[in-house]
Amino acid sequence: MASKDFQKYSVLIASTLAFTVCFMIWMMFGVIGIPIKKMLSLNATEFGLLTSTPVLTGALSRIFLGAWTDRYGGRIVLFLLMLSCVIPIWLISYATAYWHFLVLGLFVGLAGGSFSVGTPYVARWFERNQQGFAMGVFGAGNSGAAVNKFIAPVLLVSFGWAFVPQVYAIILLVTAILFWFFSYSDPSHLVGKSVSLREQLVVLKDPRVWKYCQFYSIVFGGYVALALWMVQYYVGEYGFDVKHAALLAACFSLPGGVLRALGGWLSDKYGAHQVTWWVLWVSWICLFLLSYPQTDFSIKTVDGMASFHIGLNVWVFTALMGVVGVAWAFGKASVFKYISDEFPTNIGAVSGVVGLAGGLGGFILPIMFGALQDITGIRSSCFMLLYGVVWVSLIWMYLTEMRQLDVMKPSKQSV
Repeated sequence: MASKDFQKYSVLIASTLAFTVCFMIWMMFGVIGIPIKKMLSLNATEFGLLTSTPVLTGALSRIFLGAWTDRYGGRIVLFLLMLSCVIPIWLISYATAYWHFLVLGLFVGLAGGSFSVGTPYVARWFERNQQGFAMGVFGAGNSGAAVNKFIAPVLLVSFGWAFVPQVYAIILLVTAILFWFFSYSDPSHLVGKSVSLREQLVVLKDPRVWKYCQFYSIVFGGYVALALWMVQYYVGEYGFDVKHAALLAACFSLPGGVLRALGGWLSDKYGAHQVTWWVLWVSWICLFLLSYPQTDFSIKTVDGMASFHIGLNVWVFTALMGVVGVAWAFGKASVFKYISDEFPTNIGAVSGVVGLAGGLGGFILPIMFGALQDITGIRSSCFMLLYGVVWVSLIWMYLTEMRQLDVMKPSKQSV
Protein backbone atom coordinates (compact mmCIF):
# COMPACT_ATOMS: atom_id res chain seq x y z
CA MET A 1 0.00 0.00 0.00
CA ALA A 2 1.51 3.34 -1.09
CA SER A 3 1.95 6.07 1.52
CA LYS A 4 -0.35 9.09 1.58
CA ASP A 5 2.47 11.37 0.43
CA PHE A 6 3.23 9.12 -2.53
CA GLN A 7 -0.45 8.93 -3.43
CA LYS A 8 -1.06 12.67 -3.37
CA TYR A 9 1.95 13.49 -5.56
CA SER A 10 1.11 10.65 -7.90
CA VAL A 11 -2.42 12.05 -8.19
CA LEU A 12 -1.01 15.53 -8.85
CA ILE A 13 1.34 14.36 -11.62
CA ALA A 14 -1.21 12.04 -13.24
CA SER A 15 -3.94 14.68 -13.13
CA THR A 16 -1.67 17.40 -14.53
CA LEU A 17 -0.66 15.11 -17.40
CA ALA A 18 -4.31 14.30 -18.10
CA PHE A 19 -5.33 17.98 -18.01
CA THR A 20 -2.45 18.96 -20.31
CA VAL A 21 -3.48 16.36 -22.89
CA CYS A 22 -7.15 17.34 -22.60
CA PHE A 23 -6.31 21.02 -23.07
CA MET A 24 -4.12 20.14 -26.07
CA ILE A 25 -7.07 18.36 -27.68
CA TRP A 26 -9.43 21.20 -26.74
CA MET A 27 -7.25 23.57 -28.81
CA MET A 28 -6.84 21.17 -31.75
CA PHE A 29 -9.00 23.09 -34.24
CA GLY A 30 -6.77 26.14 -33.86
CA VAL A 31 -4.23 24.29 -36.05
CA ILE A 32 -6.13 21.73 -38.14
CA GLY A 33 -8.88 24.28 -38.72
CA ILE A 34 -6.60 26.11 -41.18
CA PRO A 35 -6.57 23.39 -43.89
CA ILE A 36 -10.21 22.60 -43.09
CA LYS A 37 -11.08 26.27 -43.71
CA LYS A 38 -9.40 26.07 -47.10
CA MET A 39 -11.03 22.72 -47.92
CA LEU A 40 -14.54 23.97 -47.10
CA SER A 41 -13.99 27.58 -48.30
CA LEU A 42 -15.02 29.02 -44.93
CA ASN A 43 -15.06 32.72 -44.18
CA ALA A 44 -13.48 34.12 -41.01
CA THR A 45 -16.73 33.98 -39.01
CA GLU A 46 -17.30 30.32 -39.91
CA PHE A 47 -13.70 29.57 -39.00
CA GLY A 48 -14.21 31.28 -35.64
CA LEU A 49 -17.26 29.14 -34.95
CA LEU A 50 -15.39 25.99 -35.97
CA THR A 51 -12.52 26.65 -33.57
CA SER A 52 -14.70 27.77 -30.67
CA THR A 53 -17.39 25.05 -30.75
CA PRO A 54 -15.40 22.71 -28.44
CA VAL A 55 -14.97 25.59 -25.99
CA LEU A 56 -18.75 25.89 -25.61
CA THR A 57 -19.28 22.37 -24.31
CA GLY A 58 -16.07 22.59 -22.30
CA ALA A 59 -17.52 25.61 -20.49
CA LEU A 60 -21.06 24.32 -20.02
CA SER A 61 -19.93 20.87 -18.87
CA ARG A 62 -18.34 22.45 -15.80
CA ILE A 63 -21.81 22.72 -14.30
CA PHE A 64 -22.39 18.98 -13.96
CA LEU A 65 -18.82 17.61 -14.00
CA GLY A 66 -17.97 19.41 -10.76
CA ALA A 67 -21.08 17.97 -9.08
CA TRP A 68 -20.24 14.46 -10.32
CA THR A 69 -16.71 14.83 -8.96
CA ASP A 70 -18.09 15.71 -5.53
CA ARG A 71 -20.44 12.74 -5.58
CA TYR A 72 -18.44 9.97 -7.30
CA GLY A 73 -14.82 11.08 -7.00
CA GLY A 74 -12.45 12.70 -9.47
CA ARG A 75 -10.62 9.53 -10.47
CA ILE A 76 -13.55 7.72 -12.07
CA VAL A 77 -15.10 10.89 -13.52
CA LEU A 78 -11.89 12.08 -15.21
CA PHE A 79 -11.12 8.58 -16.49
CA LEU A 80 -14.57 8.15 -18.05
CA LEU A 81 -14.50 11.71 -19.39
CA MET A 82 -11.30 11.01 -21.31
CA LEU A 83 -12.59 7.68 -22.63
CA SER A 84 -15.83 9.32 -23.84
CA CYS A 85 -13.85 11.73 -26.03
CA VAL A 86 -11.66 9.14 -27.80
CA ILE A 87 -14.17 8.03 -30.46
CA PRO A 88 -15.44 11.54 -31.38
CA ILE A 89 -11.84 12.72 -31.79
CA TRP A 90 -11.04 9.78 -34.08
CA LEU A 91 -14.19 10.39 -36.15
CA ILE A 92 -13.08 13.94 -36.97
CA SER A 93 -10.63 12.48 -39.48
CA TYR A 94 -13.63 11.16 -41.48
CA ALA A 95 -15.65 14.40 -41.43
CA THR A 96 -16.35 15.98 -44.82
CA ALA A 97 -19.04 18.62 -44.19
CA TYR A 98 -18.99 21.73 -42.01
CA TRP A 99 -21.77 20.46 -39.76
CA HIS A 100 -19.83 17.22 -39.19
CA PHE A 101 -16.99 19.21 -37.63
CA LEU A 102 -19.36 21.30 -35.52
CA VAL A 103 -21.22 18.30 -34.08
CA LEU A 104 -18.06 16.32 -33.37
CA GLY A 105 -16.47 19.45 -31.95
CA LEU A 106 -19.23 19.64 -29.35
CA PHE A 107 -18.35 16.14 -28.13
CA VAL A 108 -14.60 16.79 -28.24
CA GLY A 109 -15.19 19.90 -26.15
CA LEU A 110 -16.01 17.74 -23.14
CA ALA A 111 -12.25 17.31 -22.74
CA GLY A 112 -12.12 20.96 -21.72
CA GLY A 113 -14.30 20.16 -18.72
CA SER A 114 -11.40 18.24 -17.20
CA PHE A 115 -10.37 21.38 -15.30
CA SER A 116 -13.51 21.34 -13.16
CA VAL A 117 -12.88 17.66 -12.35
CA GLY A 118 -9.18 17.88 -11.63
CA THR A 119 -9.32 21.02 -9.49
CA PRO A 120 -11.37 19.61 -6.58
CA TYR A 121 -9.91 16.12 -7.06
CA VAL A 122 -6.32 17.33 -6.64
CA ALA A 123 -7.07 19.96 -3.98
CA ARG A 124 -8.61 17.42 -1.60
CA TRP A 125 -5.38 15.42 -1.50
CA PHE A 126 -3.41 18.37 -0.07
CA GLU A 127 -3.48 20.34 3.15
CA ARG A 128 -4.83 23.90 2.90
CA ASN A 129 -1.34 25.42 3.09
CA GLN A 130 -0.23 23.25 0.13
CA GLN A 131 -3.29 23.69 -2.05
CA GLY A 132 -1.95 26.84 -3.72
CA PHE A 133 1.12 24.93 -4.86
CA ALA A 134 -0.95 21.97 -6.04
CA MET A 135 -3.40 24.18 -7.95
CA GLY A 136 -0.52 26.06 -9.57
CA VAL A 137 1.06 22.84 -10.81
CA PHE A 138 -2.25 21.44 -12.02
CA GLY A 139 -3.22 24.74 -13.65
CA ALA A 140 -0.01 24.64 -15.68
CA GLY A 141 -1.87 22.07 -17.78
CA ASN A 142 -3.10 25.12 -19.70
CA SER A 143 0.24 24.79 -21.50
CA GLY A 144 -1.45 22.04 -23.49
CA ALA A 145 -2.39 24.90 -25.83
CA ALA A 146 1.33 25.31 -26.58
CA VAL A 147 1.94 21.56 -26.77
CA ASN A 148 -0.75 21.41 -29.46
CA LYS A 149 1.21 23.99 -31.47
CA PHE A 150 4.35 21.86 -31.28
CA ILE A 151 2.76 18.52 -32.21
CA ALA A 152 -0.17 19.22 -34.56
CA PRO A 153 1.74 21.22 -37.23
CA VAL A 154 4.40 18.52 -37.57
CA LEU A 155 1.75 15.82 -38.04
CA LEU A 156 -0.26 18.05 -40.36
CA VAL A 157 2.67 18.87 -42.66
CA SER A 158 3.94 15.29 -42.71
CA PHE A 159 0.72 13.29 -43.02
CA GLY A 160 -2.19 15.68 -43.58
CA TRP A 161 -4.73 17.20 -41.20
CA ALA A 162 -6.82 14.00 -40.88
CA PHE A 163 -3.90 12.22 -39.22
CA VAL A 164 -3.85 14.67 -36.29
CA PRO A 165 -7.16 13.65 -34.63
CA GLN A 166 -6.24 9.98 -35.03
CA VAL A 167 -2.95 10.47 -33.19
CA TYR A 168 -4.65 12.64 -30.57
CA ALA A 169 -7.29 9.95 -29.97
CA ILE A 170 -4.55 7.38 -29.34
CA ILE A 171 -2.66 9.79 -27.05
CA LEU A 172 -5.84 10.44 -25.05
CA LEU A 173 -6.57 6.71 -24.71
CA VAL A 174 -3.03 6.00 -23.48
CA THR A 175 -3.23 8.97 -21.10
CA ALA A 176 -6.53 7.71 -19.68
CA ILE A 177 -4.99 4.29 -18.99
CA LEU A 178 -1.90 5.81 -17.38
CA PHE A 179 -4.07 8.10 -15.29
CA TRP A 180 -6.11 5.18 -14.01
CA PHE A 181 -3.05 3.19 -12.92
CA PHE A 182 -1.21 6.13 -11.32
CA SER A 183 -4.11 7.85 -9.57
CA TYR A 184 -5.94 6.94 -6.38
CA SER A 185 -9.33 7.30 -4.72
CA ASP A 186 -10.09 8.30 -1.16
CA PRO A 187 -13.69 7.76 0.04
CA SER A 188 -13.26 10.53 2.62
CA HIS A 189 -12.98 13.05 -0.24
CA LEU A 190 -16.52 12.43 -1.45
CA VAL A 191 -19.04 15.16 -0.73
CA GLY A 192 -22.63 14.20 -0.06
CA LYS A 193 -24.08 17.47 -1.29
CA SER A 194 -22.41 19.52 -4.01
CA VAL A 195 -23.15 23.08 -5.09
CA SER A 196 -26.30 23.08 -7.24
CA LEU A 197 -26.85 25.19 -10.33
CA ARG A 198 -29.48 27.21 -8.46
CA GLU A 199 -26.97 27.98 -5.67
CA GLN A 200 -24.38 29.02 -8.25
CA LEU A 201 -26.76 31.37 -10.02
CA VAL A 202 -27.86 33.01 -6.75
CA VAL A 203 -24.37 34.50 -6.33
CA LEU A 204 -25.00 36.63 -9.44
CA LYS A 205 -26.98 38.95 -7.18
CA ASP A 206 -23.64 40.18 -5.87
CA PRO A 207 -22.20 42.82 -8.28
CA ARG A 208 -18.65 41.75 -7.39
CA VAL A 209 -19.27 38.40 -9.06
CA TRP A 210 -20.19 40.13 -12.32
CA LYS A 211 -16.95 42.09 -12.12
CA TYR A 212 -14.87 38.94 -11.64
CA CYS A 213 -16.72 37.30 -14.53
CA GLN A 214 -15.68 40.28 -16.66
CA PHE A 215 -12.06 40.00 -15.56
CA TYR A 216 -11.90 36.23 -16.12
CA SER A 217 -13.53 36.48 -19.53
CA ILE A 218 -10.44 38.49 -20.51
CA VAL A 219 -7.58 36.66 -18.81
CA PHE A 220 -8.91 33.15 -19.47
CA GLY A 221 -11.49 33.64 -22.23
CA GLY A 222 -9.12 35.94 -24.12
CA TYR A 223 -6.27 33.46 -23.62
CA VAL A 224 -8.31 30.59 -25.06
CA ALA A 225 -9.59 32.73 -27.94
CA LEU A 226 -6.15 33.97 -28.99
CA ALA A 227 -4.65 30.49 -28.56
CA LEU A 228 -7.19 29.32 -31.15
CA TRP A 229 -6.81 32.37 -33.41
CA MET A 230 -3.09 33.11 -33.52
CA VAL A 231 -1.84 30.38 -35.88
CA GLN A 232 -4.09 31.48 -38.73
CA TYR A 233 -3.26 35.12 -37.86
CA TYR A 234 0.46 34.51 -38.43
CA VAL A 235 -0.33 32.66 -41.65
CA GLY A 236 -2.53 35.45 -43.02
CA GLU A 237 -0.73 38.52 -41.65
CA TYR A 238 2.91 37.52 -42.03
CA GLY A 239 2.78 34.75 -44.63
CA PHE A 240 4.23 31.93 -42.52
CA ASP A 241 3.46 28.29 -43.16
CA VAL A 242 1.45 26.47 -40.48
CA LYS A 243 4.49 24.86 -38.86
CA HIS A 244 6.40 28.09 -38.25
CA ALA A 245 3.24 30.05 -37.46
CA ALA A 246 2.38 27.58 -34.69
CA LEU A 247 5.86 27.86 -33.15
CA LEU A 248 5.55 31.64 -32.99
CA ALA A 249 2.02 31.41 -31.59
CA ALA A 250 3.38 29.17 -28.83
CA CYS A 251 5.32 32.19 -27.53
CA PHE A 252 1.94 33.42 -26.30
CA SER A 253 0.38 30.10 -25.27
CA LEU A 254 3.32 28.67 -23.31
CA PRO A 255 3.91 31.47 -20.76
CA GLY A 256 0.15 31.99 -20.55
CA GLY A 257 -0.13 28.41 -19.31
CA VAL A 258 2.91 27.65 -17.17
CA LEU A 259 3.26 30.92 -15.22
CA ARG A 260 -0.09 30.73 -13.46
CA ALA A 261 1.61 29.43 -10.31
CA LEU A 262 3.84 32.52 -10.21
CA GLY A 263 0.73 34.65 -10.50
CA GLY A 264 -0.63 32.93 -7.42
CA TRP A 265 2.53 33.75 -5.47
CA LEU A 266 2.37 37.41 -6.56
CA SER A 267 -1.29 37.58 -5.57
CA ASP A 268 -0.43 36.23 -2.12
CA LYS A 269 2.38 38.75 -1.71
CA TYR A 270 0.83 41.91 -3.14
CA GLY A 271 -2.88 41.09 -3.10
CA ALA A 272 -5.30 40.28 -5.88
CA HIS A 273 -6.28 43.94 -6.33
CA GLN A 274 -2.78 45.16 -7.15
CA VAL A 275 -1.88 42.23 -9.40
CA THR A 276 -5.10 42.46 -11.39
CA TRP A 277 -4.77 46.24 -11.72
CA TRP A 278 -1.31 46.00 -13.25
CA VAL A 279 -2.31 43.01 -15.39
CA LEU A 280 -5.09 45.08 -16.92
CA TRP A 281 -2.82 48.08 -17.53
CA VAL A 282 -0.12 45.96 -19.19
CA SER A 283 -2.80 44.29 -21.31
CA TRP A 284 -4.28 47.66 -22.26
CA ILE A 285 -0.94 49.03 -23.47
CA CYS A 286 0.02 45.88 -25.40
CA LEU A 287 -3.40 45.49 -27.01
CA PHE A 288 -3.35 49.14 -28.08
CA LEU A 289 -0.09 48.54 -29.95
CA LEU A 290 -1.28 45.19 -31.34
CA SER A 291 -4.48 46.82 -32.61
CA TYR A 292 -2.72 49.12 -35.07
CA PRO A 293 -3.13 47.68 -38.60
CA GLN A 294 -0.40 47.57 -41.22
CA THR A 295 -0.57 51.06 -42.74
CA ASP A 296 0.93 52.57 -45.90
CA PHE A 297 0.53 56.27 -46.58
CA SER A 298 2.04 59.04 -48.69
CA ILE A 299 2.63 62.71 -47.91
CA LYS A 300 3.61 65.59 -50.15
CA THR A 301 7.03 67.03 -49.30
CA VAL A 302 9.10 69.84 -50.86
CA ASP A 303 10.91 67.15 -52.86
CA GLY A 304 7.73 65.41 -54.01
CA MET A 305 5.70 62.52 -52.66
CA ALA A 306 7.16 60.42 -49.86
CA SER A 307 5.74 57.02 -48.87
CA PHE A 308 5.82 55.55 -45.38
CA HIS A 309 4.86 52.29 -43.73
CA ILE A 310 3.75 51.88 -40.12
CA GLY A 311 3.14 48.45 -38.65
CA LEU A 312 4.49 45.84 -36.28
CA ASN A 313 7.04 43.45 -37.68
CA VAL A 314 6.70 39.82 -36.68
CA TRP A 315 9.32 39.99 -33.90
CA VAL A 316 7.81 43.01 -32.14
CA PHE A 317 4.36 41.47 -32.56
CA THR A 318 5.50 38.17 -31.03
CA ALA A 319 7.24 39.95 -28.13
CA LEU A 320 4.07 41.90 -27.33
CA MET A 321 2.02 38.69 -27.49
CA GLY A 322 4.45 37.06 -25.07
CA VAL A 323 4.00 39.94 -22.61
CA VAL A 324 0.21 39.59 -22.88
CA GLY A 325 0.53 35.85 -22.26
CA VAL A 326 2.55 36.43 -19.08
CA ALA A 327 0.14 39.10 -17.86
CA TRP A 328 -2.89 36.89 -18.40
CA ALA A 329 -1.20 33.97 -16.64
CA PHE A 330 -0.86 36.21 -13.57
CA GLY A 331 -4.42 37.46 -14.04
CA LYS A 332 -5.93 33.97 -14.07
CA ALA A 333 -4.44 33.36 -10.64
CA SER A 334 -5.32 36.78 -9.22
CA VAL A 335 -9.01 36.44 -10.11
CA PHE A 336 -9.32 33.26 -8.08
CA LYS A 337 -7.36 34.89 -5.28
CA TYR A 338 -10.09 37.55 -5.28
CA ILE A 339 -12.69 34.82 -4.89
CA SER A 340 -10.95 33.00 -2.05
CA ASP A 341 -10.42 36.32 -0.20
CA GLU A 342 -13.91 37.78 -0.61
CA PHE A 343 -16.07 34.64 -0.66
CA PRO A 344 -14.36 32.26 1.78
CA THR A 345 -17.59 30.43 2.60
CA ASN A 346 -18.90 30.28 -0.96
CA ILE A 347 -15.84 29.55 -3.08
CA GLY A 348 -17.43 26.64 -4.94
CA ALA A 349 -20.46 28.54 -6.21
CA VAL A 350 -18.59 31.72 -7.14
CA SER A 351 -15.67 29.96 -8.82
CA GLY A 352 -18.14 27.85 -10.80
CA VAL A 353 -19.93 30.91 -12.19
CA VAL A 354 -16.71 32.82 -12.87
CA GLY A 355 -15.13 29.80 -14.54
CA LEU A 356 -18.21 29.39 -16.71
CA ALA A 357 -17.97 33.06 -17.75
CA GLY A 358 -14.34 32.59 -18.72
CA GLY A 359 -15.18 29.56 -20.82
CA LEU A 360 -18.06 31.34 -22.55
CA GLY A 361 -15.68 34.20 -23.30
CA GLY A 362 -13.39 31.71 -25.02
CA PHE A 363 -16.37 30.56 -27.12
CA ILE A 364 -17.80 33.96 -28.09
CA LEU A 365 -14.58 35.86 -28.79
CA PRO A 366 -13.28 33.78 -31.75
CA ILE A 367 -16.66 34.13 -33.47
CA MET A 368 -16.53 37.90 -32.92
CA PHE A 369 -12.93 37.96 -34.19
CA GLY A 370 -14.08 36.34 -37.41
CA ALA A 371 -17.13 38.56 -37.79
CA LEU A 372 -15.06 41.73 -37.31
CA GLN A 373 -12.51 40.56 -39.85
CA ASP A 374 -15.25 39.80 -42.37
CA ILE A 375 -16.92 43.18 -41.79
CA THR A 376 -13.84 45.41 -41.63
CA GLY A 377 -11.27 43.43 -43.59
CA ILE A 378 -8.73 44.25 -40.85
CA ARG A 379 -7.01 41.30 -39.18
CA SER A 380 -5.93 43.29 -36.12
CA SER A 381 -9.60 44.06 -35.36
CA CYS A 382 -9.48 41.12 -32.93
CA PHE A 383 -7.06 43.13 -30.76
CA MET A 384 -9.23 46.22 -31.10
CA LEU A 385 -12.10 44.23 -29.58
CA LEU A 386 -9.96 42.95 -26.70
CA TYR A 387 -8.60 46.47 -26.14
CA GLY A 388 -12.15 47.74 -25.70
CA VAL A 389 -13.06 44.97 -23.28
CA VAL A 390 -9.94 45.61 -21.18
CA TRP A 391 -10.79 49.33 -21.17
CA VAL A 392 -14.20 48.50 -19.69
CA SER A 393 -12.52 46.32 -17.05
CA LEU A 394 -10.10 49.08 -16.09
CA ILE A 395 -12.87 51.64 -15.68
CA TRP A 396 -14.99 49.19 -13.68
CA MET A 397 -12.08 48.31 -11.40
CA TYR A 398 -11.09 51.93 -10.86
CA LEU A 399 -14.62 52.99 -9.92
CA THR A 400 -15.19 50.10 -7.51
CA GLU A 401 -11.76 49.50 -5.97
CA MET A 402 -8.65 51.36 -6.94
CA ARG A 403 -9.66 54.83 -5.76
CA GLN A 404 -9.32 53.47 -2.22
CA LEU A 405 -6.06 51.50 -2.66
CA ASP A 406 -2.36 52.27 -2.84
CA VAL A 407 -1.40 50.01 -5.75
CA MET A 408 2.33 50.20 -4.98
CA LYS A 409 2.02 49.05 -1.37
CA PRO A 410 2.51 45.34 -0.55
CA SER A 411 -0.47 43.61 1.02
CA LYS A 412 -0.53 42.97 4.76
CA GLN A 413 -0.15 39.27 4.02
CA SER A 414 3.41 39.84 2.81
CA VAL A 415 4.51 41.78 5.92
